[in-house]
Amino acid sequence: MTFNDIFKSSFLTNVNAVSVLDMALALVLAFGVGVFIFFIYKKTYAGVMYSSSFGVTLVALTMITTLVILAVTSNIVLSLGMVGALSIVRFRTAIKEPLDIAFLFWAIAAGIVLAAGLIPLAVFGSVFIGLIILIFANRKDMTHPFIVVIDCDGHDSETRALKLLKQRTVRCAVKSKTAREGAVELNAEVRLKDGNTDFVNELAALEGVSSAVLVSYNGDYMG
Repeated sequence: MTFNDIFKSSFLTNVNAVSVLDMALALVLAFGVGVFIFFIYKKTYAGVMYSSSFGVTLVALTMITTLVILAVTSNIVLSLGMVGALSIVRFRTAIKEPLDIAFLFWAIAAGIVLAAGLIPLAVFGSVFIGLIILIFANRKDMTHPFIVVIDCDGHDSETRALKLLKQRTVRCAVKSKTAREGAVELNAEVRLKDGNTDFVNELAALEGVSSAVLVSYNGDYMG
């Protein structure tokens, strides 16, 4: 093999398959869209603990996807090899928030569309998706449920506590009841009338009630 054979190699001919201008433009746009996705994620996050690393992952994922698709679109053989290589990748990180899955797919889709050259679709599509998420994710539900945990000493105190709950709340439904000798524990789901929680003090002051606890509830955790 001579030096001329080396320079005529098909591997070296792929160097100019994607122009430098196309690469720079695609990656800069991918970074911009990724930062926008990260901004929307940060503004709409409603979980227990915010993870800044996941936001950075969204930016990186958009750029990495763009990079991969640019390589795939320049070579059919490479695209087949890329499919085989990516098929062995396994992710073990659990997704705790359902909305996080939407952000991951959004970042991947934006990277694919940008690398395909559909820049208006990527930009306007991302803006539209971001506005929709901002509108619906930040909606405040005035009927947010709460769980009341009451410790009573018997049937009479239980009846008085439930009567007070029904008077002070919009809705009251017993979710569980634990009865022991000389003690009854009630867990009731309630909807507050105006956000006033003073009725918890009244519950605790009832005769036969040893404690009353109010916690917010979203269906997944209490806190």
